[in-house]
Amino acid sequence: MEQTLEILDRLIAFDTVSSKSNLAIIDFIENFLIARGFDVTRIPDETGQKAGIYAVLGPKEASGIMLSAHTDVVPVEGQLWTSDPFKLTRLDDRLYGRGTTDMKGYVASVMALADRASKLVLKEPLKIVLSYDEEIGCVGIKQMIDRLTPLIGLPRACIVGEPTEMQVAVGHKGKAALRATCKGQAGHSALAPKFTNALHIAAEFVQELQALQTELAQNGARDLAYDIPYSTVHVGQMSGGTALNIVPDAAEITFECRHLVADRPEELEERIADAAERVADRHRLLFDGADISIEKYNSYPGLDVASDASIVNIAQRLAATNETTKVAFGTEAGYFDALGVQTVVCGPGSMEGQGHKADEYIEVSQLNACDEMMDRILAELQG
Repeated sequence: MEQTLEILDRLIAFDTVSSKSNLAIIDFIENFLIARGFDVTRIPDETGQKAGIYAVLGPKEASGIMLSAHTDVVPVEGQLWTSDPFKLTRLDDRLYGRGTTDMKGYVASVMALADRASKLVLKEPLKIVLSYDEEIGCVGIKQMIDRLTPLIGLPRACIVGEPTEMQVAVGHKGKAALRATCKGQAGHSALAPKFTNALHIAAEFVQELQALQTELAQNGARDLAYDIPYSTVHVGQMSGGTALNIVPDAAEITFECRHLVADRPEELEERIADAAERVADRHRLLFDGADISIEKYNSYPGLDVASDASIVNIAQRLAATNETTKVAFGTEAGYFDALGVQTVVCGPGSMEGQGHKADEYIEVSQLNACDEMMDRILAELQG
């Protein structure tokens, strides 16, 4: 634990909120791994202000075990912290700081494992993937995946260390983030009925999305392992108009679909497009130019691991548990799963209890359990 805590203290001190560069923490981790004999590949983003890492130690021809995490954290602005969020603070058996749970605690444990592994002979390689911009919709791994694919090979197990309280998570929903732009007709509000109000179009479209949500809840695919056992449609923002006395000619809605793997996102998006066309058609009776255009500006795949997959037994053995679970939040695991890499999610801390909150903390016992999992991983890699 001592080395894990020392590393975590260093990691928390890096302000890696997604809106900022993560190069300082990447420099630190890269130098740490190179000094311990890892072959490290840096994968920068197109701006040069962000980067991820792939690192490997041991015989490259073998499959090995891969550990994956992200380096960015969510903002602290607007939150009331009782301690410095970018300084590790210990109070009894809790460690406070932004990212302690999500997910620098796991990264620190991985780095401590890397140090121990560097002093031993491995029969299988230890592979590490660290990304950026996960907190804004798995953007970084989406950009990295083409570079990673030829590097990582086919590990026999991948563990994405998002906080699950060290339970083995075998599934999560996928997500699509969408934007609807509604086009109406400007005019003086005194003559409002003569014009097509874009906000009215938007409001009717929101009702269509609500109807779709009801249909999914009543008749869509179900997975009782989730607290919300069906796919969801959520409207987050609606805006439009410039003044009270002007009929708005444009409005915008941002919304998301969080879908079970059994509900194909292409089919959901087709149903949404059909709903948009129905609303626009009704308004074209008054104004030919009425329209709703849909743009998908981000997405990531879901994860649904079969109960008899070998990764389930491997992960349960490594995490010392006989249970599995599914999580409500998204992760990068679906990207590795899509490559044919058997992947689960398992890491220290509680997303529901501590993730993204003021005074984020991790229990010392959770870090200890993660370190114990790392010891079992090391034993497996030694053969």
